[in-house]
Parts: sequence; C-alpha cells; structure tokens
Amino acid sequence: MLIGLLGKANVGKSTFFSAATEAAVAIGNYPFTTIEPNVGITYVRTRCACKDFGITHQNPLCVNGVRLVPVKIIDVAGLVPGAHQGKGLGNKFLDDARQAEVLIHVVDAAGATDIQGQPVPPGTHNPLEDVVFVENEFDQWFKQILDREWQKLLREITQKTMTLVEGITKRFSGLGIKDFVISEILKETDLGAKKPAEWTGSDLLSFATKLRKKTKPLLVAANKADLCKDLSIVDAMKKNNRVVVCSAESELLLRKAAKAGLVEYVPGDPTFEIKNKTLNQQQRNALDLVRSVLSKIRTTGVQQALNYAVFDTLKLITVFPVEDETKLSNKDGAVLPDARLLTDGSTAKDLAATIHADLAKGFLHAIDAKTKQRIGSDHKLRDGDVIKIVSSMSRG
Repeated sequence: MLIGLLGKANVGKSTFFSAATEAAVAIGNYPFTTIEPNVGITYVRTRCACKDFGITHQNPLCVNGVRLVPVKIIDVAGLVPGAHQGKGLGNKFLDDARQAEVLIHVVDAAGATDIQGQPVPPGTHNPLEDVVFVENEFDQWFKQILDREWQKLLREITQKTMTLVEGITKRFSGLGIKDFVISEILKETDLGAKKPAEWTGSDLLSFATKLRKKTKPLLVAANKADLCKDLSIVDAMKKNNRVVVCSAESELLLRKAAKAGLVEYVPGDPTFEIKNKTLNQQQRNALDLVRSVLSKIRTTGVQQALNYAVFDTLKLITVFPVEDETKLSNKDGAVLPDARLLTDGSTAKDLAATIHADLAKGFLHAIDAKTKQRIGSDHKLRDGDVIKIVSSMSRG
C-alpha cells in the first residue's frame, strides 16, 4: 500500500516526509524541491504479538512490544489552485497522487503561508482555504475524467454496447477503481435512477466528489500547530475533515536525536528520555523546545497521522505469519519475523497470497498459533493473529 503526502509549498510537507522516513532505516537524501516524487519507507506502529505470548525477541522493528510495520509513502509535487487545469505542476501532481490509497494533506495550521505557498505573517491566512482548495482540485480532476468522454459514453449507452457502470469504471481504470464502487455511489446519490443523458454538470461534480471521497480518502495533518496561539482553527477544521494535530519539525528533531543516541524515543510516544547527559547547550535548548511542544499538543502528531491513515481510514489489520506455530518463528528460527497489513475481513488464504502466490494456490489449511486450532481458507483473520499457512506448494 502507498500513503500519499501532499500540500502547498512552505507548509512543512518535506519536513513531515523526512521525519516519517528517518526512523529505523536510512533511505538517502531526497531533493525536496524537485518535481519528481520522493518515495520512501515509513512505519506505522501497532502492538507486537510478543506481548500476547509474554515473550521477548530480537527484532529491530519491535521496541518493547511496539511493532513498527513498514509502508511506502510518496511525497508528490507541490500543489497550487488550478492544478486540475494544468497550472503549476498540476498534471504531474495529480498523476503522482493517483497511485496512493490514502492521502495526508499537510496544512500550515499557523496560517503563515498564503494560498500560493508564499510566507506571510502568522495568522493572516485562513488554513481552511487550503483544505477546501485541495479537495476541490481533486474533485474537479475526477470530474474532468468524466467530462472528457461523457458524450462518447452516452452514445455507447444508447447503442447498448456499454452500461453506465461499465463505462464509468473504464474511464477510471487508471486509478484502479472497481465497478462495485461505482454502483454503490449511483445508489447513494440516486443518480442511478436518472437517465445519464439528463445528468447536469452539477450531477457530474456530485458524482466525482463522492467517488474521490471513497477512493482517495484524505486526512488533514494540521502542521505547525505549536505555533498557533490556540487550537480553535483545528477545531474548525475537524467539523468537516479528519484532522491530526502535528509538529513535523519537532518529530524530525526527536528522530535525529534518537538516531544519534542522545534520547530514547519511540515514534508516537508522548514523551522522550535524555540518554546522553553531556548534551551541549544548543542541544538542550532544542530538546526543551520540543518538550514545550509536547506539553501543548501531547504528541508531534506525525506517527498518529500515519497510523490514522492506515488503521482508521483504510481499516487495515496486522497479521503475523510464521512457519513454526509452536516456536512462533520462521525456518531460520527468527521469532515473529514478519508483520503484514491486510484489509479488515481478509481470510487465511488472502494472507497466503501476500506471502507467495504458490502458497495460496496450494492452500490446504492454516493454524492459529494463539488457539492452536486449524482454520480454513475462508476464515476471517483478526488484528494481531499469528498464523501458519500449510500448503501443498510450501516453499523451501
């Protein structure tokens, strides 16, 4: 899966990306001013299954029972109003963003950048305008996809060579949108009961907006919240959006300090501990500033935004595949070596397919390591399950 990170210039999007991809692995230097998208690895945090079994194990992605699960994140080109008309890097931006299953929109909650991304005095720009314009750009882009071939689609429907659902699905095939999603929206909006030839421009926009919300869910990261006099603007954002309060700069500082061995910090924790008592004054001042940020907004918000995108918005669960259900290990003896993110409602056979197509093809049964019970291919998995797949085509 892929998380898309978007936002206008100077809102802290690059800082968010750098902070999110700094932990656990080094992914190189990214030229954040380039028009090419930056793709990196970040982590969502969840409970490791080792806690359920009361064991400890050596795995760099398990920190005191907190399991870090890798996901991809793409930092797409900047956005300006009129992107759907090709303004700025609009076409490039929208093409990059279509790859993502969920989007995190980084907004300057302090209102210190105007709609074009130019610096202005804090509090002089309304961040709500940014939220609205980004959503509008996506909605208009989706509408354009329909507009381009709408007359052709009407002819196909009249000639009975294509149904409305088939035609719309075909137009959005590049975004991986399925026909059942189109059918759901037609029912929810009552547009399915209206003849396509009678659809107005308003109808097309209404459909496009609904489709965008279903297929490209958007989460707002209210960045620079620590610079706000109060968080009333964040409360205003929450009326119509999913919002997480953030300070990406604080998160980046903490992750760098942790990597340097100066502090003990697990991404997403509300506190950190100083490990190195020989900090210089500049380092102490920086960490004191971070403490004041945490006291105001409780966490830096970066990890919470990633988790919210994956677990709350996409509703994914974590499952731990093993090859030995008694030792909870793979064939090399590594305990709980892997963690997979699956859609809620996924089955044991779905898990097998994520490991290797052959495992799913030769699926015989699976074993739940917690209950020791044998389960079938259609058994629905739960968050935190530890599963062994038994297949006639097992590897190795």
